Amino acid sequence: MENQLAKSTEERTFQYQDSLPSLPVPSLEESLKKYLESVKPFANQEEYKKTEEIVQKFQSGIGEKLHQKLLERAKGKRNWLEEWWLNVAYLDVRIPSQLNVNFAGPAAHFEHYWPPKEGTQLERGSITLWHNLNYWQLLRKEKVPVHKVGNTPLDMNQFRMLFSTCKVPGITRDSIMNYFRTESEGRSPNHIVVLCRGRAFVFDVIHEGCLVTPPELLRQLTYIHKKCHSEPDGPGIAALTSEERTRWAKAREYLIGLNPENLALLEKIQSSLLVYSMEDSSPHVTPEDYSEIIAAILIGDPTVRWGDKSYNLISFSNGVFGCNCDHAPFDAMIMVNISYYVDEKIFQNEGRWKGSEKVRDIPLPEELIFIVDEKVLNDINQAKAQYLREASDLQIAAYAFTSFGKKLTKNKMLHPDTFIQLALQLAYYRLHGHPGCCYETAMTRYFYHGRTETVRSCTVEAVRWCQSMQDPSVNLRERQQKMLQAFAKHNKMMKDCSAGKGFDRHLLGLLLIAKEEGLPVPELFTDPLFSKSGGGGNFVLSTSLVGYLRVQGVVVPMVHNGYGFFYHIRDDRR
Repeated sequence: MENQLAKSTEERTFQYQDSLPSLPVPSLEESLKKYLESVKPFANQEEYKKTEEIVQKFQSGIGEKLHQKLLERAKGKRNWLEEWWLNVAYLDVRIPSQLNVNFAGPAAHFEHYWPPKEGTQLERGSITLWHNLNYWQLLRKEKVPVHKVGNTPLDMNQFRMLFSTCKVPGITRDSIMNYFRTESEGRSPNHIVVLCRGRAFVFDVIHEGCLVTPPELLRQLTYIHKKCHSEPDGPGIAALTSEERTRWAKAREYLIGLNPENLALLEKIQSSLLVYSMEDSSPHVTPEDYSEIIAAILIGDPTVRWGDKSYNLISFSNGVFGCNCDHAPFDAMIMVNISYYVDEKIFQNEGRWKGSEKVRDIPLPEELIFIVDEKVLNDINQAKAQYLREASDLQIAAYAFTSFGKKLTKNKMLHPDTFIQLALQLAYYRLHGHPGCCYETAMTRYFYHGRTETVRSCTVEAVRWCQSMQDPSVNLRERQQKMLQAFAKHNKMMKDCSAGKGFDRHLLGLLLIAKEEGLPVPELFTDPLFSKSGGGGNFVLSTSLVGYLRVQGVVVPMVHNGYGFFYHIRDDRR
């Protein structure tokens, strides 16, 4: 990946989009067979027999009819799932999305040239912002290398959603506004928004045809910082984005009705390249303990991040950074890519700016002043209270495991990710005394506009291995045999899911066809084992590999009594 990012290539970022294969519809028989296998760890004999009958009835009856309709739908679309997934997983969701849906992560700069240090927030901020803007320019010029597995290109569409993208709340369904354009497509917004102490400012990052430099960015950030620290705090309009979706939609409508100028200000934020957040806090962080910084990024001050924005770049008083992103427009691997690019640039330049110190005569940032009344201020207070109440229910622990990393597991011919997934199953089994239904992300970017599929890590093989580990009468050889069987099963599932042969999205498609046709919900989806095994977003363990780099990130658990487990794997640590 280092070489991929370092070298400019003749290939254009989006050049293979038109030739990518369409997302396939898996075989109904195969999907139902895999589904039945996935519920086994959570059922006694009687429950399993009942579910088996329900599945057989579904397969020979309504299921086959729904599957045919799904195949018809797929004929007319390059990705039959795309629109449905966006709506069901993100835009129709009414719970507050900033806390429950967004993903967040710390920048790894503190591990090398930028350890926490008071008084560095502005200077470091200008440098990291500049590297982010360079990445934006690479994307506009289509010079971000195409991701490939071997020689096979992957879908790059999600990269279009990284900059100048924002979710807009609706009464029953949100929408996504995307203003980004490549240079060949035309003009793209070139302003950023800075949030500080409840106030919002805007300035352009292109001046007289050239990108502003870190010394010029420093001047802009210093102006905003001084102004906010010598004058009263602003109303904190941004906190409204942390509210329940319908409530935020109504508050937004009221705000626009109050004064049409408010709409222009909202659109300025929506279309901005990114939101740069200035936090006053100084979260503790070391290469061994990320807990406090992750908490600060995930559940920090709601008045200085725009929860609906595709990219909030967050800076803290002690010169530590992170990001908080709406999950609807793209998945975390896109953010991992830019985070890695910026971190590498900072590392290569020893954390410094080595160019000209000259500052051109650039217009000062302009403040976005919203017209508010008592009702708006009350809505903001209510949003903050709701957000802080929900955030207080979240417990975050993020520590480095330094005994070994992927070098050792690969040396033993064991897949590093599968190793972690099975260790997680064993930890849950030991802690709770029973298996835990588990979601792991698989990517489907081999296909046009592909995003993700569910790998259900809690397999029959994994449970058998966990049981053998807890049973003192089982010898080492038998345990090892069971472990290798569990490894093989997990590796095959991951391969199948990435190749479009998973079953969770297929079942979702069948359910949505039934709903669109006005048919009753098939029994398969109301069967208690469906949700007990994780179906319908009920996975107790919500997990994802963030990659094999320095970059880390998190999302809150899927269910109230659940765990969110997100990890990166490095050569010598995890």
